[in-house]
Amino acid sequence: MSSSDKGPAYLGLGSVLAVALCTLWLAAVGHLDLYINPRYDVFTIVLAAVAVPAAVAGLVVVARGHGHRHDDGADDDHGDHHDGHGGHGASTAPTRRRVLGGAAALVTVGVTVAMLVLPPATLSARTAQQRSVDTPTLSNATGTQDVALLGSAGVDTSQYGVKDWAAVIRQTTDTSSLVGKPVRLTGFVVPGADGTFTLTRFVISCCAVDAQPVGLGVVTDGTVPDADQWVRVEGKLAANPDPSADARIVIRAASVTRIAQPSDPYEY
Repeated sequence: MSSSDKGPAYLGLGSVLAVALCTLWLAAVGHLDLYINPRYDVFTIVLAAVAVPAAVAGLVVVARGHGHRHDDGADDDHGDHHDGHGGHGASTAPTRRRVLGGAAALVTVGVTVAMLVLPPATLSARTAQQRSVDTPTLSNATGTQDVALLGSAGVDTSQYGVKDWAAVIRQTTDTSSLVGKPVRLTGFVVPGADGTFTLTRFVISCCAVDAQPVGLGVVTDGTVPDADQWVRVEGKLAANPDPSADARIVIRAASVTRIAQPSDPYEY
């Protein structure tokens, strides 16, 4: 195997090694949950831990085979054939492979460096708007999760998150029974019309790629915070004052407090 033929092998094994090392680093610094659902942490870490020595072993095997070449006679015949028939095409193919391999290597190195150097960022209000955070159809994010009926005796809603309340509202046929229920929720701001915004969280089923935004409309008499600002909203559920809106229930905020982004910004 010539050095040009080994390029893809080096690139493939090097990419696996880079991704595995980045995964272990994210786990070590506590940022892995910004990319995948926590229930997959152990599996992902074990897989990355196995991939590192496997990729290193593969690189060693490829490197040790670097010195094996065809015999001189075969090389001479091969070379004569190229000299006599289409040498230009034969020289172009390795060049194209080197260029494509170099570009792929630069992309791999760039992604790896970005993951190690740049701070991890959560999905934004712009992404939430693109994925229709204010849609009344929340089935992709809330699913058919078993949320206790609020009318049942002894139901504690103090630990409900944005996803839970969105599920309750979606599954309740008579939303008038929800009016007046106290809420205390955190999320980031997706601006709406004057005096309103959507309190939003992203829900991850598997990883950040499939994250779905879930939101509750908030009506406040105060100033609406800037987009992407994390806030804590305290108030009560109320009928939407805009009868033309799809959302039937909103939060009538008693207070909107700006807070720092929580260490775990997603819901699951």
